[in-house]
Amino acid sequence: MREVKATGQTVEEAIESALSQLNITKEEAEIEVIDQGKKSLFGLFGGRPAAVLVKKAINPVDEAKDFLLSVARAMGVEPSIEVHQDGREVEFRLSGEKMALLIGKRGQTLNALQHLTQLAANKVSDQFLTILLDAENYRERRRQTLTNLAERLADKALRTNRAVSLEPMPSYERKVIHTALVNAKKVDTHSEGREPNRYIVIAPK
Repeated sequence: MREVKATGQTVEEAIESALSQLNITKEEAEIEVIDQGKKSLFGLFGGRPAAVLVKKAINPVDEAKDFLLSVARAMGVEPSIEVHQDGREVEFRLSGEKMALLIGKRGQTLNALQHLTQLAANKVSDQFLTILLDAENYRERRRQTLTNLAERLADKALRTNRAVSLEPMPSYERKVIHTALVNAKKVDTHSEGREPNRYIVIAPK
């Protein structure tokens, strides 16, 4: 139940009634006063109860978590999810059995889930949230793999004196490559192509 219309002798009484029915606190609610009500004359006639419409405020992080759990369960996975929020950046850390199903080949499934979860969060958020998904510390392991790859391909570019193109990657993975070689004195990196097929080129200076 997302919303309740309630009445009472006063607005506060109507609000308390609605909050009780929704089982939420005032801080979790969006309250609309429909009618301030009117006291009856001598308690006999002309009275009108106060009426309010109380909605359960939607928390975009909770919505995103619920969405992620529903998709994971549809895939036959029941993950534990830790939520870490820093301002507008929210990270969901997944753990449990069958994590490989959620990660997919080279993290493709995890990247797709991250994109969809971000859409779910921002659909109900009044400010843009960046959603990050990690499963069994995959992101850190992938970061190390990409850093090693960047160094190997930089060496190859210098050996052959030719530019080397990498496979298409999401923006944050390209950032890992750029960062790994930002201080390299003999090679430059830049991105080419359009999303989602944008890729990095490593070229000798």
